Amino acid sequence: MMLRVLLLLTLGMLMPASVFAGALPLAEHGPVLRIQGSNTIGAALGPALVEGLMREQGLLKIHREPPDKTNELRIVGETVEGRRVEVEIAAHGSSTGFTALQNDSADLAASSRPIRDSELAGLQSLGDLKSPGAEQVIAIDGLAIILHPHNPLKQLTTTQLASIFSGDIRTWEEVGGSGGTIHLYARDDHSGTYDTLKELVLSGRGKTLSTSAKRFESSEQLSDAVSQDPQAIGFIGLPYVRQAKAVAIADGASQAMLPLNNLIATEDYPLSRRLFLYLPPKGGNPWAQALVKFAQGKQGQEIVAASGFIAQTVQAMAVAPNALMPEEYQTLSRHAQRLTVNFRFEEGSATLDSKARQDLSRVLDYIKQRNKTDRQVTLVGFGDAKAEPGRADLLSKLRAMAVRRELAKSGVVLREVRGFGAQMPVAANSADEGRIRNRRVEVWVY
Repeated sequence: MMLRVLLLLTLGMLMPASVFAGALPLAEHGPVLRIQGSNTIGAALGPALVEGLMREQGLLKIHREPPDKTNELRIVGETVEGRRVEVEIAAHGSSTGFTALQNDSADLAASSRPIRDSELAGLQSLGDLKSPGAEQVIAIDGLAIILHPHNPLKQLTTTQLASIFSGDIRTWEEVGGSGGTIHLYARDDHSGTYDTLKELVLSGRGKTLSTSAKRFESSEQLSDAVSQDPQAIGFIGLPYVRQAKAVAIADGASQAMLPLNNLIATEDYPLSRRLFLYLPPKGGNPWAQALVKFAQGKQGQEIVAASGFIAQTVQAMAVAPNALMPEEYQTLSRHAQRLTVNFRFEEGSATLDSKARQDLSRVLDYIKQRNKTDRQVTLVGFGDAKAEPGRADLLSKLRAMAVRRELAKSGVVLREVRGFGAQMPVAANSADEGRIRNRRVEVWVY
């Protein structure tokens, strides 16, 4: 669900620079920061990031004060002079964050899905919320499909999931399991987690969630309910699997994948998703700007990992070759390591998307710190299937070359650029989301 972090009331309510906490101004009355939106972010990650920012600002006696409403929280610290500093977080679902920005009851929106075109249009007065400075990916999450821990089923396809959660498949026996009637557990309508299931699983197949599903506002409560019901199936953000069992998911021709850290970091896992903070470009609140910067930095990403999500820290990972890989790809995997970053592109273009632009600097830092700027890096491009295979091959290489141009601006000389066309898909090509996932560029280092 969307976390609601409501930021500073107005710039006019700020105190003079002489009473700043660190570099940030204090509000004369009320909270310095108000956030609203995703429950996935707001339950643990958002509060932890706020506390980290407060510590960076030198505040003391940092603690949490729960207000009267469920899924809301107040985080409080004190200046050296004893001034009270408050940040309010309300986590009632991703959609509520954009609504709060529109009615000026929030300065920062947290979302576990991208902003919709209709929301973007309604917030035009605040600037372009899809611009690189406004749309900030702070973490990667995997939407885990969870069962009772004693359910023996090991994997499902996205097509089966659509039929299960729509109610078309009603028993475990229909998907090769046992246990009789399937009991459905789902997040509520305001939840970005629910929006993700709709987008990645249901809507593209013409399905809607069954009315028999039990609905939850709280991620923790949903997971605990599934782990106590032998006939249950539910969906949840990765940190909330808790005592339940996650199953492997296959999409289209992709291999079945568990929600493992490396597969989610590269966004290859079929139900991986991005977690966002949306910062209005106009009339920006300094505490909101500072929180976004803190979240993207080293300390912030360490908090992301500690909260159970996948940090955007670049690491190298060994990839075991297998017979399903093209021979050239197997050779590459024997001699090089793949970075935990995939560059992806705006729909219908070779233009890097907002996360890819942020990742460029992280990849460059990794390459330079390890002295790999001279022919120690290979880029591998992939695309979605086309009517003409040669066109898919060409487009996959062109996307890799687009990344090469960006790296070359900082003095990186590549070893090689390869395009594998529509081979090794990570998602079905039957929907826009799947095609976008398949259009990717991997980074390999020697």
